[in-house]
Amino acid sequence: MAHPVDEHVGKRIRHRRWLVGVTQQQLAEKVGIKFQQIQKYETGANRVSASRLWDIAEALEADVSFFFAGMDQVEDLPTESEASAVPSDILNDKEALDLVRSYYSIPEEQRRRLFDLARVLSNVA
Repeated sequence: MAHPVDEHVGKRIRHRRWLVGVTQQQLAEKVGIKFQQIQKYETGANRVSASRLWDIAEALEADVSFFFAGMDQVEDLPTESEASAVPSDILNDKEALDLVRSYYSIPEEQRRRLFDLARVLSNVA
């Protein structure tokens, strides 16, 4: 059974890889390993060493801390009503990740306006 930290780091690797539009094969080539190893990291089946995580972070243009974000946010869990509106594992939702990728391709000023509009609309609903 995988350790929860290894599973979390693996999910964050997959999340970042999807955000930047990189395949497992492409990431594996950048890091110098087989894509099957990336699969094992992403599922938490294999633990990522510190040096390998450093290489992955560099390849995905992220800080190493990105992969640990959210580990200590137990108090930030959504309420029951919020949880019903959000998929249980948003990182596995391809539509959500496509939306985020599209969102970040919008120029910053327009992105801020879109964010404000979405916030207003979600408060109305």
